[in-house]
Amino acid sequence: MENGASMTAVPRATSLPTGTATFVFTDIEGSTKLVQALGTQAWRGILEDHHALLRRQWEEHGGQEVNTEGDAFFVAFAGAPSAVAACAAAQHALTEHEWPEGHEIRVRMGLHTGEAQLTEAADYLGIDIHRAARIASAGHGGQVLVSESTRSLVIDSLPDGVTLVDLGEHRLKDLARAEHIYQLVMPGLPSEFPPLKTLDATPNNLPTQMTTFIGREKELEETHQLLHTVRLLTLTGPGGTGKTRLSVQVAADLAQEFDGVYWVPLAPIDDPELVTTTIASVLGLQESGQKTPQEMVIENLRTRKVLLVLDNFEQVTAAAPAIGEILKGAPGVKIIASSRAPLRVYGEQEYPVPPLGVPDLHHLPSLESLSQYAAVKLFIDRATSIKPDFKIDNENAPSVAAITELVDGLPLAVELAAARIRLLPPRQMLARLENSLGDLGGGARDLPARQQTLRGAIAWSYDMLEEPTRRLMQRFGVFARGATLEHAEMVCGTSNELGADVLGGLEQLIEQSLLRTLEGDAEPRFLMLHVIREFALDRLQESGEEDELRERHAMVFLDFAEAAGGHLLGDDVGPWLERLEAEQDNLRAALAWFVGRGDDAAATRMGSVLWRFWQMRGHVREGRERLEQVLAMEFPEGHERNLLRGLEAAGGLCWWAGDREACRGYYDRCTELARSLDDKAELALALYNLSFPLGEMDASGGLAAAREALALFEELGDRVGAARAAFSVAGSLGIMGRYEEALELANRAIPLLRELGLRFDLAWLLHTAGLAQIKLGRLADAAPNLLASLDMLAEVKDQAGITIVLGDFSDLAFGLGDDLDGMRLRGASAAIQERTGAGLEGTMGDTYNQRARQGEPATPEEKDAVEEGLAMTTEEATALAREVAARAAATAPSAK
Repeated sequence: MENGASMTAVPRATSLPTGTATFVFTDIEGSTKLVQALGTQAWRGILEDHHALLRRQWEEHGGQEVNTEGDAFFVAFAGAPSAVAACAAAQHALTEHEWPEGHEIRVRMGLHTGEAQLTEAADYLGIDIHRAARIASAGHGGQVLVSESTRSLVIDSLPDGVTLVDLGEHRLKDLARAEHIYQLVMPGLPSEFPPLKTLDATPNNLPTQMTTFIGREKELEETHQLLHTVRLLTLTGPGGTGKTRLSVQVAADLAQEFDGVYWVPLAPIDDPELVTTTIASVLGLQESGQKTPQEMVIENLRTRKVLLVLDNFEQVTAAAPAIGEILKGAPGVKIIASSRAPLRVYGEQEYPVPPLGVPDLHHLPSLESLSQYAAVKLFIDRATSIKPDFKIDNENAPSVAAITELVDGLPLAVELAAARIRLLPPRQMLARLENSLGDLGGGARDLPARQQTLRGAIAWSYDMLEEPTRRLMQRFGVFARGATLEHAEMVCGTSNELGADVLGGLEQLIEQSLLRTLEGDAEPRFLMLHVIREFALDRLQESGEEDELRERHAMVFLDFAEAAGGHLLGDDVGPWLERLEAEQDNLRAALAWFVGRGDDAAATRMGSVLWRFWQMRGHVREGRERLEQVLAMEFPEGHERNLLRGLEAAGGLCWWAGDREACRGYYDRCTELARSLDDKAELALALYNLSFPLGEMDASGGLAAAREALALFEELGDRVGAARAAFSVAGSLGIMGRYEEALELANRAIPLLRELGLRFDLAWLLHTAGLAQIKLGRLADAAPNLLASLDMLAEVKDQAGITIVLGDFSDLAFGLGDDLDGMRLRGASAAIQERTGAGLEGTMGDTYNQRARQGEPATPEEKDAVEEGLAMTTEEATALAREVAARAAATAPSAK
């Protein structure tokens, strides 16, 4: 392993050393080839022996294992002499061990002593960790390398017979200053090794990196593999994504495979004719006047094995054919190019460089896991270099995570944000960035101007666009989290309006890395990173078109929401829920626009559709907040039906959140409004809705409201409304303990719902029937009804509904006498409620959905079972429910 940051934490019996410590990195030389030669099973045995041998020496000499991954160790020692003694003893133990099939296991080790900066997550940070890792990566199997700082502490206390040999200064990958390296010579062990694997081993002009390289393990592995199979690898991405840094790191990692590695900076030039001249200059070639620069370059490289790193090619893409000629004329040459757009040369392999990984703000990991995200680790590393006493803790961790997510994990943006740590703590920094990412500036003064601010990096690409494409980019900024091609064409305008074809313009933006594509099952999606979008919106505002484009965007997504609403209770609900989920940010933006403009008609139209989506997909808390904003608007006289739609939506979400009082309040207002309008259809719907919370609070009142609604629907000839009202009547009967009547009514309505294709309503009527059967002791009959209900709800990822049916399965388990599984399912249901804000299962638990063990003190085993359920995923909980159903089905008379 070359970077300890990528390892996995292991349990530690004692605390890690702080202050000054000696860090040791080790790994097995040629481990990949060994796995291939030995096979997985044999390799596993070797790895176990290897771990046991080394861990014995770490423990005997006081080393604390920090991290491990595969065959690599990262160990910390409080004292340098102990670290050296442990490594010497470990090398002897490895040599003396009898390895299978005559294989020799050779381990390289590197030691460096420095400042031990521990985070709250018990993880080390700082340049000294990287220095130790790089020293180890420069060695060979069986070799122990020691830094100058470690040598100075152990020179007078080396183990018997052990000496140090001076290997001189070496330039290590990813480090700014050269390191004086020494080799440990141990009696009875090999002391002659090939030259160290450092940058000095291969002629190169790679720029010295002043900061450590963080993360990108997956990208490094993939680019290494690609460069072994292709000759032109183009790293593409928007400004600030880290293309240059990655290209330099790849070149440094693979330098020993070439006779020379040459970095060619192209950012200073904008004349394509100067590209080959610049390459010739980097190679040290003098113009003779008899040959062109391209001919000179080809002649010089014809028989050489060289890696060229062409940095910032985007503004000289017209020179791409010349690069193709160099590759044809010099077969030993390979090229890494960094560019916002591909070169489009034969044989080119494009590699889009993604942003760094960021945590999910809706499900923040533990403090220990948070620093494993590359964007967070980069922020901490850069912040610590500026403010050494900076630490991430439980108080500032959410703000740091939010900062990295807000800037999309773009390395340049993360670094610019971290640079502000000297002035602002993370919470205040986040508040400013949420208002304007333009605050990100003040980068290192020795960087190009376009890299000193994020705006400069984006403007660099924007200025290269043709005017129609700039206009398209500005307009595309109104999309929150991207758009499909259909929506882009509807919002951004026609070809005549833009002066360019939308699809062609989107392709140009992708080529310049100002857009990304996300391939879906149905159609591709175009995404614009948040930081680029803010730049685009600023340009849109300057153009004077912002209000027009936002209104157009909002109306397009209102139409989309209403189109989706017609499918949310039908057989094809699944794909429509997925589409709504994908467009959720656009829908939020559209609703906020209508509210801000005071458009109560459009806002309530949208809210009356989205509430069901919010309920099904577990966004109950958010939905309630947004509907409260809608209902806070002014509804002038004549707009009563708009108000009705808003009240219905709010009442529905309150019901699913388990807030009976608020739900009844909204539905009471709906009933009053409907009666004042003298509209039977509106009244039937209002009474049907009111029957749910009323039934929870006054069973007979709920039954009366449901029956009045049923009568009105039948009078109107509304079969769908009548079927739903029958469900409500059955539910009220169940609340009152009249399970036979509830089951009879449910069984009469189920065929009609199947006929009408109302899967959502069918799922709930099956739940009602299954629950009644549990109460009547007919467990085998209940199982298939509950399974069918669960399958329908799980198919569309209806989190709120799943919590209810898991509660039913909890009752089923109790009925079977499987109390521990009953408790596990209760815990799982509660966990989903906590994640989504749904609370209906708890509401029903107070009435007709009572648990067999409710009110009784839980045993220690049952408490443990609830904890197990709380830790379950939805998938694990539904799998357990299926097991319970199978046990219930086995109790049927025919199964005995």
